[in-house]
Amino acid sequence: MTDRVLLEDIVTKIGNGIDAEQVDQQSNGMLPISRIETIWNGAIDFDRVKFAHVSQKEIEKYALKSGDILFSHINSPEHIGKTGLYRSEQTLIHGINLLLIRVDQEKCHPEYLDYYFKSKNVRALFRARCKKAVNQASLNQPDVLSLEIPLPPLTEQKRIASLLRRADRLRALRRTAHELGESLLQSVFLEMFGNVVKNEKGFDVYPFEELSTRITKGESPNWQGFSYEESGVLFITSENVLWGTLDISSPKYISEKFHNKLKRSQLAKNDLLINLVGASIGRAALVTDDALPANINQAVATVSIDTTKLNTYFALYQILNPYKQNQLLGNIVESARANISLTNISELNLIVPPLNLQEEFAGVVARVESLRGRMSESTRQVEGLFESLLAEAFNG
Repeated sequence: MTDRVLLEDIVTKIGNGIDAEQVDQQSNGMLPISRIETIWNGAIDFDRVKFAHVSQKEIEKYALKSGDILFSHINSPEHIGKTGLYRSEQTLIHGINLLLIRVDQEKCHPEYLDYYFKSKNVRALFRARCKKAVNQASLNQPDVLSLEIPLPPLTEQKRIASLLRRADRLRALRRTAHELGESLLQSVFLEMFGNVVKNEKGFDVYPFEELSTRITKGESPNWQGFSYEESGVLFITSENVLWGTLDISSPKYISEKFHNKLKRSQLAKNDLLINLVGASIGRAALVTDDALPANINQAVATVSIDTTKLNTYFALYQILNPYKQNQLLGNIVESARANISLTNISELNLIVPPLNLQEEFAGVVARVESLRGRMSESTRQVEGLFESLLAEAFNG
């Protein structure tokens, strides 16, 4: 028998973390501390933490315990309600920008609850409940605690969680395969062109503005009467620009009328997109036919590459190269949100090997992308299986 209870009936602790000064590099005595980006791909990622000095008393109060769930209650609407389950022996301090949820484990299996949070209906409910502002949304604790949860016996909760974990592992393997493809391309790039900052191979070097026909950024419509549409012209934000990939699986649309008014932000095939602000700063991707027609918002720069000088795929992977990323991100301006400027991009020096060498690398990219294309159908099947299992587990 499955009871339905409110989250508040099974929670033993809920709250924000410590408001401590956070830094990127760990030094003596510092401990890892969570931030919004620590929740990554539905899990807690220790590569996406910061570090802080905390006292022993604060450690006792704010160190996570096995089974704790971190919940993103302040984020963009698309990411509101994301969660990660803590089950590590490595110390992690609960930072202020995520909500901690701790449940009575004699009533509720934490992994079961974490998967329930990840189900499509619950995510949609949180998006509907959140309070929206410009580029940000928030959920208060009563909104979260009033969530109704199907709660079968504990043994059944553990069985469901185990089944979902196995399906989730398949999804993780697909993501790993994608990341291995990226690693392969970066290795080939390094072998062919070396360190693009030191330029040991002595290639010609030019600022980006001399290798492009346009460098600009998008704009966000804020006219009276504006609203996003169910269909129409794709509207791309920084959340769509991943590492080397333009993800339009969760699209936003604007009307043809607003598309025509947003002249500056209209895109063309093979435009290079670079994120300018926030946690995704520096990520880059190319515009494909599938993404057209489209516009971009003000958080994204677009570069129209002069293809008589620079191959578009070579340009993309040079921007994504870790050495070039370090150089680009060295220009970050710390304000309300970290950002880089169009001037930083225009003045960024790029190596320019002979075009035939650039095109040879582009051929390697094409072969890897072809392999990814053949994998995409099975990836969709795995994602569909996971979503179906979630729906069956919690709506059956």
